Amino acid sequence: MEKIAVCPGSFDPITLGHLDIIERGAKTFDRVIVAVLHNQKKEPLFTVEERVRLIKEATSHLEHVEVDWFGGLLIDYVKKSNAQTIIRGLRAVTDFEYEMQVASINKKIGPEIETFFMMTDNHYSYVSSSIVKEAARYHANVDDLVPANVAKALKAKFKSV
Repeated sequence: MEKIAVCPGSFDPITLGHLDIIERGAKTFDRVIVAVLHNQKKEPLFTVEERVRLIKEATSHLEHVEVDWFGGLLIDYVKKSNAQTIIRGLRAVTDFEYEMQVASINKKIGPEIETFFMMTDNHYSYVSSSIVKEAARYHANVDDLVPANVAKALKAKFKSV
């Protein structure tokens, strides 16, 4: 049976920390689906279509990785995708507290689905999409925090700011 994992997130934008988790997940599972959350309550910097495109470009070197988007419950998307596992990256203890709650409710709704936690590489433990956007908004160099295509897209978004 093919081992399929879903790596969900808003990815607004994808960072090198996210990419690290995706690359390591691709070594562990037969197929990884990077699933971009479309949350209508949030106002992201990048549209869902832009995020999907940026992630596809950033993961083009990974053979068994595909990119999709979803709305609604993650567990419903995971089941629909015939995946058995959810991959979540952890940066710090504070991430674990939140992620444990989410994993627990997912386990209650979909007991057959496992959550696989991966510690982010120490180089990226402080990196978040929010911090990257804030730095980029003020024209700080974020080239060592995000894939090159994302750095270019951030520069374009904040060109007139």
